[in-house]
Amino acid sequence: MPNAYSRAAKAHDNNNEGIRLQKLLAQAGFGSRRKCEEIITDGRVEIDGELVTELGTRVDPKHQEVRVDGSRVRVNPNHVTLALNKPKRVLSAMDDPKGRYTLRDIVGDKYERIFHMGRLDYDSEGLILMTNDGELSQHVMHPKYEVEKTYIATLEGRISGTVCRRLVTTGVQLDDGWIKLDRCAILDSSRDSTLVKVVLHSGKNRIVRRIFGSIGFPVRRLVRTQIGPIKLGDLKSGTYRVLSQVEVRSLSKAVGL
Repeated sequence: MPNAYSRAAKAHDNNNEGIRLQKLLAQAGFGSRRKCEEIITDGRVEIDGELVTELGTRVDPKHQEVRVDGSRVRVNPNHVTLALNKPKRVLSAMDDPKGRYTLRDIVGDKYERIFHMGRLDYDSEGLILMTNDGELSQHVMHPKYEVEKTYIATLEGRISGTVCRRLVTTGVQLDDGWIKLDRCAILDSSRDSTLVKVVLHSGKNRIVRRIFGSIGFPVRRLVRTQIGPIKLGDLKSGTYRVLSQVEVRSLSKAVGL
């Protein structure tokens, strides 16, 4: 393994500019300082396209590109990403001229220029991601990256496993074209209702409700529980939390950043 590092990084070695590489990696969620030192000495880090194995290397993350195993390291102290548990009858918007309850009523004005990555319809519940990182938001919402979304739906009527499988293998035709689920599993059922877990990457408006409604199983309740690697977990309805650097890194990696 060559013991090389970039000319740009070398320029920082003789002064106090920038931040030590292992500290930057630790801030970005790659583990403890010792773990990050191992990542560097194992030859897994590049600065501006050149291999770095020197632990004393300093880097300016504002002007230099750092990659680990080919994935870009993204650290900006001004960026924040939130996971929010939207209750029913809350509008997926920051403002509403009709005066309805919105996401801003939950997060307040603490975070500058924060906005939501995607929506849930007014009567649906669950996970919404919010950020002031424009690049991350564009990638999460872009159809190219096919971010999977997981929902728990309570359906009217008793749906069969055969119908669930058909929604995955064949799909249904809606007004705006054919659509298939990525996965569908029955969690529980009674005489007049069925609880299902569905996974799909489409972000079309009211898509889960429209899919099941088109085959005669209206959705009584819909909760989104996961977006890519980020899970709702036990986050209480009407509250939010700040994602850790590890979570932001995993989300960024899932959408090609």
